[in-house]
Amino acid sequence: MQITAYLNFDGQCREAFQLYERVLGGQLTNLHTFGESPMGDQTPPDYKDRIMHVRLELGDGQVIMGSDAPPPHFDKPQGFSLSIGVNDVAEAERIFNQLSEGGRVTMPLQKTFWAERFAMFVDRYGTPWMVNCETSNS
Repeated sequence: MQITAYLNFDGQCREAFQLYERVLGGQLTNLHTFGESPMGDQTPPDYKDRIMHVRLELGDGQVIMGSDAPPPHFDKPQGFSLSIGVNDVAEAERIFNQLSEGGRVTMPLQKTFWAERFAMFVDRYGTPWMVNCETSNS
């Protein structure tokens, strides 16, 4: 069994996943627009370039998927966070700085009683994240 996060956006899916690809590494695959779908001719013009499905393949078989949800199906994310675990303080700082830029930090990256560094934030696209570095190789 594998559980995969599937993120919904309101028109920013492509931009968000390009950022996630750059910051987290991996490769975008299966990027399809609504206009490319079998129902592309029935897609409203302002939706043709929106993302119907995208898959970001990260190392160790990890995957994040997403799409631009059609208007009646989009809800602002709440009640969860994507958690990134790293073993290097410098990597935690890099990821935090790049993903939180333009977003809303709810807990700055800092040392805690359980971790060398921990932070919580919502990125500029509305996705909630945590960065956790329990031990450090640096």
